[in-house]
Amino acid sequence: MNLASQYELSDPPSDAISAIKFAPASLRLLVASWDKNVYLYDTTESGGRLLQTFQHRAPVLDVCFGDSDEDAYMTGLDWDVRHLNLSTGAQTVLSSHTAGVKSLAYSSIHKILISASWDSTLHIHHLHSSPSTPPASITLPSKPFSISLTSTKLVVAMASRALHIYDLASLTSASSSSSIPQIQQNSDAVSIAAIPISLEPWQRRESSLKFMTRAVACMPNDAGYASSSIEGRVAVEWFDPSSESQARKYAFKCHRQANEQGIDVVYPVNALAFHPVHGTFASGGGDGFVALWDGVAKRRIRQYQRYASSVSALGFSGDGRFLAVAVSPGFEDGREGVGEGVVKVFVRELGENEARGKGMK
Repeated sequence: MNLASQYELSDPPSDAISAIKFAPASLRLLVASWDKNVYLYDTTESGGRLLQTFQHRAPVLDVCFGDSDEDAYMTGLDWDVRHLNLSTGAQTVLSSHTAGVKSLAYSSIHKILISASWDSTLHIHHLHSSPSTPPASITLPSKPFSISLTSTKLVVAMASRALHIYDLASLTSASSSSSIPQIQQNSDAVSIAAIPISLEPWQRRESSLKFMTRAVACMPNDAGYASSSIEGRVAVEWFDPSSESQARKYAFKCHRQANEQGIDVVYPVNALAFHPVHGTFASGGGDGFVALWDGVAKRRIRQYQRYASSVSALGFSGDGRFLAVAVSPGFEDGREGVGEGVVKVFVRELGENEARGKGMK
């Protein structure tokens, strides 16, 4: 690895990192942590600069930007989905689940925010509706572990190897006519209860991976998705339900390292992220490695130097020039607790052809 093209952010979180997201059109970076904070960085200069820290009531499990650099959304173990104004620091509760909320996804085309909770529901928030309009709720067959979306589809990866694919236009339409909200008091905020709706997914699938799904990420060209498991494997699949297209799907082993006895140690693949321009993807594992893959050519493009701890999250900038890497203990070594200086965020500037697929010109 050329270390000159990578730098470490100053003032990192003090506990494990759960998510990192670049702004859609700038190099602002949001970092969510188990230390109950969301961090906003400016990464335009080497070393980065911590712009602000936003305190949460509980560990933060996911965060994302909205349409602008000033709008963000966060969620976590307090069960609430919140809008965060990055200019003023003001927080607004959009809805409350009945268990921790694992994932968020924002559709700039449909102007909806989707949250996926361990209470086995999705909440669909129409962000340009009246503030009094409640979100819609869809019941899932299993606990969701990860969600990702394209311009037209939402992929929900769940327990029991279940996977649902929703058509976003249908999801937006079906969830836009929710009735008057039911209001109940929280300890320090108003909690808006979601209105249940019934909507069949566009497709129901069983994961190609035999073990628990850790992450899912959609291709930027709206053609398919990749998913990863705790058992050191990644699967690549396409949305097209035709037998010809489904015959293209495959899975492969990765993030496995031989120990001193020459036996392969299998690590979870914690993070996946697609390059927004080239359509290749990065994977980050409990082994501390980040690898770039060409999913179409079925080849690894490169693997970077090993980081000091587990890679917990990955994110490309909107223009694809930068890759953010979150490093924090995944407890694969059996040790518990997060020591000082262990949690880090690195930002790597990619060369012009660094993430280009093997078959691309």
